[in-house]
Amino acid sequence: MFQKKLRGTWAFRSLLREDMASKKGNTKSTNRVLRISQLDALELNKALEQLVWSQFTQCFHGFKPGLLARFEPEVKAFLWLFLWRFTIYSKNATVGQSVLNIQYKNDFPPNLKYQPPSKNQKVWYAICTIGGRWLEERCYDLFRNRHLASFGKVKQCMNFVIGLLKLCGLINFLIFLQRGKFATLTERFLGIRSVFCKPQNIREVGFDYMNRELLWHGFAEFLIFLLPLINIQKLKAKLSSWCIPLAGAPNNDNTLATSGKECSLCGEWPTMPHTIGCEHIFCYFCVKSSFLFDTYFTCPKCGTEVHSLQPLKSGIEMSEVNAL
Repeated sequence: MFQKKLRGTWAFRSLLREDMASKKGNTKSTNRVLRISQLDALELNKALEQLVWSQFTQCFHGFKPGLLARFEPEVKAFLWLFLWRFTIYSKNATVGQSVLNIQYKNDFPPNLKYQPPSKNQKVWYAICTIGGRWLEERCYDLFRNRHLASFGKVKQCMNFVIGLLKLCGLINFLIFLQRGKFATLTERFLGIRSVFCKPQNIREVGFDYMNRELLWHGFAEFLIFLLPLINIQKLKAKLSSWCIPLAGAPNNDNTLATSGKECSLCGEWPTMPHTIGCEHIFCYFCVKSSFLFDTYFTCPKCGTEVHSLQPLKSGIEMSEVNAL
C-alpha cells in the first residue's frame, strides 16, 4: 500500500510539472478555468438552491400541510429568479462561481479582452434555466392525472423533447470533458463561458509536507502490522528479569509463604493461590486467563515458563500467614 501511495505521488508530481510547463509555454492559457472548478461551481449552485428551498419551506412549517404543493413550481421559479437578479444579472457570476473566483464571459467577440455577457444573454439564461425547469415541473403536474387521448399525445411530445434535451446535454458534457469549455448546454447555446475574475499566478508546489505524511502513514501501517505479532507480556518479563536479576530461587515453603502475600500479576492478595513451577504466587484467575491468552506465558518476575498450574501447597497455617 505504501508503494502504491508513492507511485500515486510520483504520477501526481509529473502531472503538475507538465501542467506548469504548459502554462509557462503558453501564457494565453492562464485564464482557462479547470474543468473541476466549473463542475464544483455547478454543485455549489445546486447546494445553494436546496438550502434556500429548505429554509423557505420551514417558514410554512406551522401551516396546513401541502399548502405550497399546488404552487411549488411557481414559488421555486420566483426564488430562482430572485437569485438570478442578484448574481448573474448584477455580478456576471453565480454564487458557486463567485466562491471560486470565476465569472461568465461573452465568448462571441474574437478579441481576448474580457467582455461581460450582454443583457440579452442574461435574460435568455434565465429563460433557459429557470423557465425550462418551471415548464418541466408544471407540465409534469398537469399531465400526471390526465388520461385523455389528446393530453396523452402532448405528454409523449413533451417527454420526447425532454429526452432529446437530456441527450444533447450528455453530448455537450462529453465535449466539455474533452475541451474544457461550456459545462452546460445553456452556456454553449448562449456563447458564455467561465473565466477567472483575476489572473491566476503559477504556483510552485512543495512536496515536503506530502513526503512527511506519506512516510508517517507508511510507518504507522508497518507498526499496525507488526505490533500484533509481538508478545508484550513475554517481552516485559524478559526485560524485568534482565533489570532485576535474582540471586537464587529457593524452593522451601517459607519462601513461598513470604512471596505469597501478593499476586505477581495483579499485586493484590492472591485469590485461590497457584504456582507455575517457580517461587512466585498467582491468583488462579490471573494466571489462567494469561495462560489461555498466551500459551507461551512466562512468569513476569523471573521468566519461568509454565510447566504446570498447581495450587499452592504450604504447611503454614492461615494465622501465621496473617501474622506476616
